[in-house]
Amino acid sequence: MSTKANVLVVLSSHENLGNTGKKTGWYLPEFAHPYYELEPYANFVIASPRGGLAPLDPSSVELFKDDEKAQKFLSEETELWENTDMLSKYLGRARDFDAIFYVGGHGPMYDLAVDPTSIALIKEFAEKDKIVSAVCHGPAAFINVTLTNGESLLKDQPVTGFSNDEEDAVGLSSAMPFALETELDKKSGGKYEKAAEPWAVKVVVGRGGKLITGQNPASASQLGKELVKQLGIKA
Repeated sequence: MSTKANVLVVLSSHENLGNTGKKTGWYLPEFAHPYYELEPYANFVIASPRGGLAPLDPSSVELFKDDEKAQKFLSEETELWENTDMLSKYLGRARDFDAIFYVGGHGPMYDLAVDPTSIALIKEFAEKDKIVSAVCHGPAAFINVTLTNGESLLKDQPVTGFSNDEEDAVGLSSAMPFALETELDKKSGGKYEKAAEPWAVKVVVGRGGKLITGQNPASASQLGKELVKQLGIKA
């Protein structure tokens, strides 16, 4: 097998869930499951807009308390998110990585969707032909990325992310700054895809294998497998 791939993982720094009074952040299984798929084959660097502690959505800890991998990750890998690097440190360094991966959770809807550093970094990765990937609400980071040619990163590309039906089901549509499915569909020119039923696994690949998105928490493990496949690092 070839040497390990280098993956830049981006976590949200945002912890307040709109006007609900609840906390949010990044979502436990959406980091844990891809991590364990990739870990034998990849080196990780973890970054966030503010650096330091990246807030873990407390509801994801409770909802996945019986998920073995999520709980193993929670107990053994805390250093990954307790002292993240500043995202700005990696501007101009896409050449050092094989892929960038955005973990979901509602946090990215508020910060990564509009963060200028993140937007510039994604553009850089895409234009250096690196893999750009995200799961659940992570693709919010892609909606405002415009390439040098003036086109959206997502133009005419199949893409997925947390659906409007799923957002309605968890009762948070009104707390969101925008509807993720709606924006992904708009920026892709009607290429948004979702599973036949809410909460089912859906992973979509675009840009010749360089754009990988997963719909929801259930898709996180499969997204990790697809990253391994597209990186060409499976033994």
